[in-house]
Amino acid sequence: MVVFSSIEFLFLFLPLLLGLYRLVPRRFENGVLLLASLLFYTWSGGAFVAILAVSIVVDYFAGWLVAWARDHDHRRALRLGVGLSVSVNLSLLAFFKYANFFVQQFNDLGATLGLGTIAWTNIGLPIGISFFTFQSMSYTLDLARGRAEHLRSPLDFALYVALFPQLICGPIVRYHEIAAQIRDRHSRLDEMAEGAVRFLHGLVKKVVVADAAGALADAVFGLPSDQLNTATAWLGVSAYTLQIYFDFSGYSDMAIGLGRLFGFTFPENFRRPYSAISITDFWRRWHITLSSWLRDYLYIPLGGSHGGVAATYRNLVIVFLLTGFWHGANWTFLVWGAFHGVLLVIERVTGQRPVETATFTGLRRLMVLLLVMLGWVIFRADSVTHAVELYAAMFSFSGFDLAPVVAVAMTHRVAFITALASLVVLLPRDFVAGPQLVSGRGAAFTMGRVVWLGCGALIATTLIASGNFSPFLYFQF
Repeated sequence: MVVFSSIEFLFLFLPLLLGLYRLVPRRFENGVLLLASLLFYTWSGGAFVAILAVSIVVDYFAGWLVAWARDHDHRRALRLGVGLSVSVNLSLLAFFKYANFFVQQFNDLGATLGLGTIAWTNIGLPIGISFFTFQSMSYTLDLARGRAEHLRSPLDFALYVALFPQLICGPIVRYHEIAAQIRDRHSRLDEMAEGAVRFLHGLVKKVVVADAAGALADAVFGLPSDQLNTATAWLGVSAYTLQIYFDFSGYSDMAIGLGRLFGFTFPENFRRPYSAISITDFWRRWHITLSSWLRDYLYIPLGGSHGGVAATYRNLVIVFLLTGFWHGANWTFLVWGAFHGVLLVIERVTGQRPVETATFTGLRRLMVLLLVMLGWVIFRADSVTHAVELYAAMFSFSGFDLAPVVAVAMTHRVAFITALASLVVLLPRDFVAGPQLVSGRGAAFTMGRVVWLGCGALIATTLIASGNFSPFLYFQF
């Protein structure tokens, strides 16, 4: 698998593509990017590129049908186009991502009740399917809502869906946000410089910080229950809290930076989520493009907050159950989604949701961070039983010696980096390093770029060259 933090990508794929992209006439730029994107996906996903192609072909035809229906005021054809897009994309997602899970549940139940089982061979998961199906669907939905115009060129539409920087792990770019850039854009040298800075920022976050924290998290979450104690469990949860943030936000920084290299402006996906002062605020800052997608295409169509109190609570719980299940076919993700849905309902019941007028913000930040960390336990655990064991160890308040495996993982480098990274929770709420590192002016920002990107990029490159990097966590989703 080729990832942004691999030798093949950094020193072969990206330089060759940038060189070719700058050399070809502007009318061929989209074609070059499309071919490169399909090569990138095939390099990583193999024959599953056919699934990506199916999603592209279906949504291009569905979009054409919806655009025709709008022009001719043909409501039945419009509904048919939207239904085709939604049904095909969700069917692909359901089959490849969830068929194994549902067959396993049926077989477990059948074995328990003596009803027999289904003969089944596990299906492989196409990488990025959760992202590109949602992105492809948004094209048809945006056309149906009149938010954008139909792309006449099927190759331009294919580029929108398959564009390699955000194809595998987002951000989920909705069609109306990028339609004008697909048709016409300019890749100036100053924008390319900004993109390179943002990309290197994400690279350092992933390779230097996330992978160091991940070594600790993996060591703890891999322990048998009889070796778990309070100190070990809290250390593992804290490490995973850092890992998933720096890993996923690092990928988003890299995707946004790569987009800038080719003249695209992608939406921000993170905005200091661990400084949130409510769970509502957290979801306005964490995986922003997924949250807004579900709000606009699921929560609001369900009725949002306009159907009464009970309906609002129902809609919130439905959305977050599906948010959890979107992340993976496991009961742990459903429980995690339900946990956040219930927390959001509690916030509304108790009147803790407003952010602008909030008081005791320091205490609220601490409480929200603790709740988010408790959620990450079930998110990361292999099973609900495993999560219960970790919770029991966290709150047993006994045993403060680290297990031998964890002590080995806690090298001086890992300890220093994770301790330094944990300071992110203390930064001002409005300080978002990625955009400000790129656009900040003055001696402080210049020095920050030199230190962070000079030293950090050197360390990251050294780690990559030595093989000390891992795939992004969200590849599995």
